[in-house]
Amino acid sequence: MNFLYPSFLWALGVLAIPIIIHLFNFRRTTRIYFSNNRFLRQVKEATTAKRKLKHYLILASRLLFLFFLVITFCQPIIPAKDQLSNNHTIILYLDNSQSMSAQMDDKTRGLDAGIKFIGDIVSLFPPDTRYKLITNDFAPFSNSFKTKAEVVDLLTQIRLSPVSRTMPEIIDRIRQQGSVQEREVFWISDFQKSTLGAIPASLDSISQWHLVPIRFAPLSNIFVDSAYLENPFAASGERNVLRVKVRNDGKRDIDQLNLKLTINNIQSGAGTIDVPQGGTAETTFDLATGLTGLNKAVISFNDFPVSFDNEFFFALNFTDKIRVVEIKKDEQASPVEKVYGNKQVFSYAGFAVNNFNYNMLAQADLVVVNGLNSVDPSLTGALTEYINKGGALLLVPGTDPDIASLKNLSQLPGLGAAAKGEPVELDRPDFSNPFFENVFEEKSVSLAMPRAARVLNWGSDRSAILRFKNDQPFLSVFNHGGKLYVLASPLESASTDFHQHALFVPVMYRIAASARRNETRPYYTLRESLVALRLDSISPDVPLKLVGKEEVIPGQRKVGDRVFIEIPKFSMEQGFYDIVSQGDTVGLIAFNLDKEESLLDQYTGAEVKAQAGGGDNISIFSATSASAFSNEIKERYLGTPLWKYALLLALLFVVTEVLLIRFLK
Repeated sequence: MNFLYPSFLWALGVLAIPIIIHLFNFRRTTRIYFSNNRFLRQVKEATTAKRKLKHYLILASRLLFLFFLVITFCQPIIPAKDQLSNNHTIILYLDNSQSMSAQMDDKTRGLDAGIKFIGDIVSLFPPDTRYKLITNDFAPFSNSFKTKAEVVDLLTQIRLSPVSRTMPEIIDRIRQQGSVQEREVFWISDFQKSTLGAIPASLDSISQWHLVPIRFAPLSNIFVDSAYLENPFAASGERNVLRVKVRNDGKRDIDQLNLKLTINNIQSGAGTIDVPQGGTAETTFDLATGLTGLNKAVISFNDFPVSFDNEFFFALNFTDKIRVVEIKKDEQASPVEKVYGNKQVFSYAGFAVNNFNYNMLAQADLVVVNGLNSVDPSLTGALTEYINKGGALLLVPGTDPDIASLKNLSQLPGLGAAAKGEPVELDRPDFSNPFFENVFEEKSVSLAMPRAARVLNWGSDRSAILRFKNDQPFLSVFNHGGKLYVLASPLESASTDFHQHALFVPVMYRIAASARRNETRPYYTLRESLVALRLDSISPDVPLKLVGKEEVIPGQRKVGDRVFIEIPKFSMEQGFYDIVSQGDTVGLIAFNLDKEESLLDQYTGAEVKAQAGGGDNISIFSATSASAFSNEIKERYLGTPLWKYALLLALLFVVTEVLLIRFLK
């Protein structure tokens, strides 16, 4: 124990005053004569002993009162564990990710507690101390050291950020200071297991690392784990189903959770779901027909007190056209051109085989080789490479096909010529085949079917999309890296009426829809750094803009018809962003928080220290509230003051003296 003002100890000399008063009785005595004092002598002896005890107790009380009063003015303290330095630079890292919106035991929001912690820290160190404040945004102000006043001003600007950072990222940012020197690092975070990343085996031994865990009260959290379309290749206006998987990160079951689906700010569906503790549950929403263009879908529910992930954003983009390239024998219009002539859905380009540019293959979703009896080796090589890279090809033979040439293109060893015959009726579609899912409103057994005469035969195919009544395939699909569709008959009236039948349009639409290579996903997370878009007719000289709550011009790179956009995490929020080119909206992107942010399981300070090597330069603050942290940091750097206890003891002995005088006779 030390004294802040030891010079006051000279005042202990006042302890002599009560002793002197006790030793010398200054009252003058009066002598009284009695005829017989034998009985009085006995009383006097008894009362004198009792009076001496009373006087000693009163003396002790007075001495102790004066002693502790003097000690109070000396201000005793228990020495601090850590000493303040006059030449320190302090690094302050404050985790402001969305999970810091959860509440601590005292109902204080985690971010608010962290801001209060930093306020206590900067008020403690000497005035010439400089601070570097780092948050998850890696904002420009974190590039330089600030004074106490500047840090206090910056604290008023800190908000929750959609960006989460791993421990190695933060350490790399701290090391960007440049020169290696002794400094103190205060790491204020909730230490989420899901987002902290790999903890280094050891921390920089030159610096002092102070871990300040923000410990939350026991919480449960519900969030959308994933959402996807049952048929991701559905074209504009088709029926579809949105599947939603919900996750429960808590320790209790959630019953009858109300989910709501809104599309373009209009409620389109609602339902309830039971989610087991630590598990997931799935529900579905039917999407109405007629959806076209860009659509903003939001899945929402109520979950308190953790509410930052109560909404999930999903973009339904039906503006992307399916790119179809037809290679045919001449320039005449074909059934393929007619069926893909809907310019709202398709971008069609037809070429005669002798006037075809192979570079068109790279931009095509579906290539239709229509009516060719043979394919030259160079085109065969280009088409084979296109399929192997994930492209889709529909092979429609000519009336007199060269089997060797088509076998080389299709890579089907069993491909051969079919025996000539009259057109025969096809069997009705197998409605259980995923190809026909959501194609027919009514699955009629009495559906009138087209007729066809085969020119190609590739053997039995139980998974054929369409087949004859004798079980021979009419239309089959094969996977060769991409998809190869093979039709058994040419689209000529002499061979088939399939291209004139009502079944032709939905089949061809479904082939095109399954071939679509749309690179724009329904949603992205703000943890991603790059988004690839496929856009038509945009100026290479005018940058794209992302317009949401704020307008952002991101870094971007154009390669052909693709645009690669760098996501500026520090200026983005969850929600929808329109992709704008020269004032026109050409696309829509939905951003959600990384679902790892919704997993609230935490490391303790001791666990982080143990994994970081457990060195002596790592210390842990154990405070669970803002007031407790203020007391803890003062005890650590200023020591524990004891003057209050000394004052209480002084007052106690004053009261004791009064009680002794009043009640002890």
